[in-house]
Amino acid sequence: MIMNKSLKLFEYIYLIIAIVFSVKAFNTLEINPKQAYIYMAFSALAVLMYFYRKNSHKKLED
Repeated sequence: MIMNKSLKLFEYIYLIIAIVFSVKAFNTLEINPKQAYIYMAFSALAVLMYFYRKNSHKKLED
């Protein structure tokens, strides 16, 4: 029971990380585009990790 709640929490932590990196990328785009692209890549990776975790969490429940 506690493990399911912690897995669900980690899913949403990935979304929070994606939002933070997206905002950081948007803010640094004009100043340093190379660094902004790295932030965008990390944001995309966090979104992919969210969907991966969500999919594997569903498989564990079934």
